[in-house]
Amino acid sequence: MASGQGSPASFRHSLLSNRFIYGAEVVTSRGYVADQPPSYLAMTRQLLADARIGWVSVTDSPGGAPMLPPDWLAAQLPADRERIVIHLTCKDLNRNGLESAAWRLAADGCRNVLALTGDYPTTGFGGRAEGVFDIDSVGLIALLRSMNDGMTVPGRGGRPESLPRTDFFIGCAVSPFKRRESELMPQYFKLLRKIAAGARWVIPQLGYDMRKFNEVRLLLAARGIDVPVIGNVYLLNRAVAKLFNSGKLAGCVVSDELLALCDKYAAGADKGKQFFLELAAKQLAVFKGLGFAAGYLGGIAKAEVFAQVIDMAEGFGAGDWRDFIKEIRFAQPGEFFLFDHDPVTGLGDSSRFNPDYLASIRRPQGRRPLSYRVSRWFHRWMFTRDRGLWRWMQRFYARREKKGGVLAGIAHAVERGSKRLLYGCEDCGDCSLPDCAYLCPRYSCSKCGRNGPCGGSLDARCELGDKQCFWTRVYERLQSYGETEQMLNGPITFYNAELKHTSSWANTFLGRDHHGREEAVPVAPSGNDAAPPPAAESRAEKPADPPAADRGATPKNDLPPS
Repeated sequence: MASGQGSPASFRHSLLSNRFIYGAEVVTSRGYVADQPPSYLAMTRQLLADARIGWVSVTDSPGGAPMLPPDWLAAQLPADRERIVIHLTCKDLNRNGLESAAWRLAADGCRNVLALTGDYPTTGFGGRAEGVFDIDSVGLIALLRSMNDGMTVPGRGGRPESLPRTDFFIGCAVSPFKRRESELMPQYFKLLRKIAAGARWVIPQLGYDMRKFNEVRLLLAARGIDVPVIGNVYLLNRAVAKLFNSGKLAGCVVSDELLALCDKYAAGADKGKQFFLELAAKQLAVFKGLGFAAGYLGGIAKAEVFAQVIDMAEGFGAGDWRDFIKEIRFAQPGEFFLFDHDPVTGLGDSSRFNPDYLASIRRPQGRRPLSYRVSRWFHRWMFTRDRGLWRWMQRFYARREKKGGVLAGIAHAVERGSKRLLYGCEDCGDCSLPDCAYLCPRYSCSKCGRNGPCGGSLDARCELGDKQCFWTRVYERLQSYGETEQMLNGPITFYNAELKHTSSWANTFLGRDHHGREEAVPVAPSGNDAAPPPAAESRAEKPADPPAADRGATPKNDLPPS
């Protein structure tokens, strides 16, 4: 193992440099023996002594099982906190708990944060825990960004008070390994929303198809967004390959073809060890060759194995990575890609978008359920500002606000009963039906996601396997009207629990819900040293020009998501 004094550069500095670096994943444990330091602590020290490893990333209870929090490990290594990335997830803490955790990280000097929605809990003391998901990754990124900008809060006597600025280097994830268009495109829309909210670097979730990995970079380039993208590698073995293939670990995909190959080599004398090491090393070589900012290695429990994979990756010939691209193309049958295939490179063609996708935008397709059509009509004439019945309803609820009485109670009962029957309404008081194609996120999404999908779906099914993915349904409804590219264009939604069990209609007309509140944070990125330049940010908010091959006949919005 190459060792020494370790890299003095922070993770931020290393990632923003032009030097390809490596990251290492460390998973903590459930349980701790006070007089016996865990093996992963010693491994982390060894990893940080390798000058090629730019950072160590510590997971936050992956798979939804309780473990020692990642900042505990960082606390054991005070001199290396600038090279440690803390995973922070929304599954166990509400927004206040997350903010408190973030202040603790800032106070301890932990600046590098990967903001994640998190896996749904799978276990817990006395039975499976209930997931929190008060906010999701977009909301968490916005919270951290607000702290960086100097959050303003009510102070003593109600006067606004500006809190000290933090300096978080915020990362986000995206899950590109989705088979269907209706599952993949919302992932891309949400990625752009995360970057607009304040994410400064991106890491895709796990898969084994270099074309899909590279498509993330092509998408960002098409939108004029320049943020570092990290390639994600997980060292397989036969058992892990079967787990990923089964879909039981959210966001991790191994195709049937790759599983068959893993079974073949695992039956050999070395149980596939050499094949699995070479596969990981080849992925790292491809990431470096393609211009990814870094390669991230997981699934390894010994520092010397990390070094072995890196040594192998650096031992390949200068141009070998081009051949490896075509080897590592384990797509799922019928998988959707946003960019057309380039047979020369084996990747996506950056100059041509999927023609079927462009055609679907030109000619909206799909079912339009009667309930959806009626909901759109009803909203257009009753809830569209300064149109139809808007002003009359506004005056009606303003009078009821002053007078109260039986009529206000009857109106709420009618609202509650009709929305319960039509949408499964849970009377939250801060309604997102118009944001979600008239599907209720609290009723139909396991994580109550109001800002886009999590990464846990499999073949358009929810991570819990009990229903269709909520945001896939939203996409399919919007697709029938050609409105998919605008699905996540609005301000970030923060549900206000203070409105629970009050009339959402009254809250809409009186400006109390999230539609009436001013946006909590700016949509365009600003602030830290990894932010895209202003020109790139403005391009991220509107459709780019069509590819040359499609100019003329292609409508302006027939392009990657805005």
